[in-house]
Amino acid sequence: MSHKQAAPATDPYFPASGDPCYRVHRYELAVDYRPVSNRLKGTARLSAVAGRDPLREFCLDLAAGFRLGGVVVDGRDAHWTHRAGKLRIRPAKPLEPGAAFTAEVRYTGNPKPVGSQWGGLGWEELTDGALVASQPVGAPSWYPCNDRPADKASYQVAVTAPSSYTVVVGGRLIARTTRASSTTWVYEQPAPTSSYLVTVSIGRYQSVRLTGRASRFDPRRPVPQTAYVPARLLAEFGTDFGRQPQMMEFFEDVFGAYPFEEYAVVVADEELDVPVEAQGMATFGVNHLGGRRHSERLVAHELAHQWFGNSVSIADWRHIWLNEGFAKYAEWLWSEHAGGATATEHAADAYTRLARQRQDLRLDDPGRRLMFDDRLYERGGLAVHALRVALGEGAFFRMIKGWTVIHRHGVVTTDSLAAHAQQYTMLPLDGVFEAWLRNPALPPLPTGR
Repeated sequence: MSHKQAAPATDPYFPASGDPCYRVHRYELAVDYRPVSNRLKGTARLSAVAGRDPLREFCLDLAAGFRLGGVVVDGRDAHWTHRAGKLRIRPAKPLEPGAAFTAEVRYTGNPKPVGSQWGGLGWEELTDGALVASQPVGAPSWYPCNDRPADKASYQVAVTAPSSYTVVVGGRLIARTTRASSTTWVYEQPAPTSSYLVTVSIGRYQSVRLTGRASRFDPRRPVPQTAYVPARLLAEFGTDFGRQPQMMEFFEDVFGAYPFEEYAVVVADEELDVPVEAQGMATFGVNHLGGRRHSERLVAHELAHQWFGNSVSIADWRHIWLNEGFAKYAEWLWSEHAGGATATEHAADAYTRLARQRQDLRLDDPGRRLMFDDRLYERGGLAVHALRVALGEGAFFRMIKGWTVIHRHGVVTTDSLAAHAQQYTMLPLDGVFEAWLRNPALPPLPTGR
């Protein structure tokens, strides 16, 4: 477990998101969703701890379209205002520094994505069902939260929907109860989770178990892997995701034990521009199937995020390359392991592409405008490859495994990685970090293996 890194008072890229004056350690969400009318009724109960100062008022992020049915803090009605996506709450009496407290919010409305430069984020109504794709600030589209990636908490999520639908949430299904024509699905995610990584998928799916060899970290069983797929696409899914169990085994060898209890994959009955990353879960679109493994690199990328981004999380969005660079490099490692192009070949191809493009991206602080630019992913992969060349094979892979073990379920920054990597070599790595992360100009292609 890593030591908590100090997150900035406000996120430099999203200063309106979150409230650094307290921390949440558990959310208990209960929502009733009606797909035909796109109506959501919810209750959110948060268990939290006040910061260093008396807490006379605190904020939750909740999209503006919801109607509030009441706010209670420590069992007493609280004064509140809800404007421009901010729910400001004033407890009946101020909370003492370091005091544990609970807040309960009841709300109803028609959830819709939160607008952003990347399009709608969060709760998305599908042709038949719904899904949640919140990265980076879409979580308030469906529940009140302290929307900061560093404020990680455990979750229990109960979703009631018509019984003809399957509901999938990242975590372990602990109860499923049917009453009349509705079914309530209750999922538990005990591992600390960032608010944007909590997802819900509601659709007409058939479940499939994917099994591999027993994990050497738990010889009694492999990591449980379940897929939820439209029935007509099961054959294609079997080909396109057929190697995911071997991928899990390989990533456990390279990155260390899988950090969660299980892993779920959903194929939504809709085309999606990109897969949706979430804690213990990933959502793909029908366009990612085809029976030819044409999206297998994305299967690897989303699985790798369980280590890089989900278990080891960023303190704020300036450090997004730590998630995407390692996930991109995982694609290249899997390709090499599975008999495709080597990581060195992938690095050379990525370098050629980047060399033709503008050199205005600073990897360790890309700015909000470029934080999901394709170049960040490829240059991030190249930065990881440069570390591999600088450290050498044995030290590099020990470094990677050490990173995921030491910071398991923790919060990190780019400086955390620099300090960590330096422990694995006597040679200074400042030049590597300066060239690849802090200088926008593309340095020479790393060679040496």
